[in-house]
Amino acid sequence: MKILITGGAGFIGSHFVERCLRLGHSVDVVDEFNDFYDPAIKRANVAAFAKDVAVHELDIRNSDAMLRLVKEGRYDSIVHLAARAGVRPSIKDPRLYVETNILGTLNLLEAAKQSNVPRFICASSSSVYGVLKTLPFREDLALTQTISPYAATKLAGEQICSNYSHLFGLRTINLRFFTVYGPRQRPDLAIHSFSRAIWEGRSIQQFGDGTTRRDYTYVDDIMQGMEACLGYEGQLCDVFNLGESQTTTLSELIATIEASLGKKAIIQKMGEQPGDVPVTYADISKARALLGYNPHTKIADGIPKFAEWFRGTVS
Repeated sequence: MKILITGGAGFIGSHFVERCLRLGHSVDVVDEFNDFYDPAIKRANVAAFAKDVAVHELDIRNSDAMLRLVKEGRYDSIVHLAARAGVRPSIKDPRLYVETNILGTLNLLEAAKQSNVPRFICASSSSVYGVLKTLPFREDLALTQTISPYAATKLAGEQICSNYSHLFGLRTINLRFFTVYGPRQRPDLAIHSFSRAIWEGRSIQQFGDGTTRRDYTYVDDIMQGMEACLGYEGQLCDVFNLGESQTTTLSELIATIEASLGKKAIIQKMGEQPGDVPVTYADISKARALLGYNPHTKIADGIPKFAEWFRGTVS
């Protein structure tokens, strides 16, 4: 299979590139290498497989470039991971998030349609569930309100995918990721940023009273679910939760990081952060049944694995 992976230089993307290469697929990568975080990190991710893939340094907002690339590539699948990420930055610059996450996704869907690409797998987010009270979150719940521009753009992306399935017969699969972590995690995300601050003896900011809960998902488990989507032949338009189906409070997370690093955190308590949801919790029964998805890395095992990788980057 020939696969185009957008955002292939990033955290999840670089892991999936390596997964696809091990499976014997041919892979091309699109990445903008923007400065949301240090581009050198993404270039280092790519260096591990650069000789085995074609890397196209392009912006998905460029519709002509996307159409040209997809037409020339003759891909069997597009795995669309490129996006502007993060709730808090989206509040500061919502226009950038709309242009990248909605229009960029539209550009790739249109390129797929015009080039007869049969399969489009797209990264969504647990943030689309907003502040729903029904737990755990199921894919069939009515989503009536998001609470950040980032979440709104991800939900819009899902809807545009459904349009292209219904109107043009394109198989689209949206994957709602639940707080993915592991080696190469983005430096701005909590587990990585907390680890670095604790290691360096700096304070960490704890937003709220520490009782917010997240469903943290180890990157290897995410890879398992994504791989299954390459061969999924169920509904033409579908959506799946990919989570661990276990929640951890912020206070518990900090304690687990402390134990894994052997250092205590200096905690600066802050007020609640606008746009943050109080809980994420995935019902993964659909993914288990239809994708054979079977996550097995609990947070108590995953954080030490992350810490081992992290210590290797600072030694």
